[in-house]
Amino acid sequence: MKLNIETERHDTHYNVKVAGELDVYTVPELEEVLVPMRQEGTHDIYVNLENVSYLDSTGLGLFVGTLKALNQHDKELYILGVSDRISRLFDITGLKDLMHVNEGTEVE
Repeated sequence: MKLNIETERHDTHYNVKVAGELDVYTVPELEEVLVPMRQEGTHDIYVNLENVSYLDSTGLGLFVGTLKALNQHDKELYILGVSDRISRLFDITGLKDLMHVNEGTEVE
């Protein structure tokens, strides 16, 4: 399945909207977008997963790597618009305690 990624740069953060399935086959597409943003280290990153129907461990790994890179620059990663199913993945893995995960599409 093709992944659709839209990005917007703002003064203090990037918005990244993702649609499709995030798995071992599609995560490299998102990685190409996130790696330069996190290496820059000047903006928080908001990733909207509202239109993501599936997320596997490869996607979780990308988010962990992004979080670590951003933390080195005192920046934050926000995961927004997660479904109940995807939210449970963040709960089960303990990642909800490490990063901002929100079922809504706005930062709380």
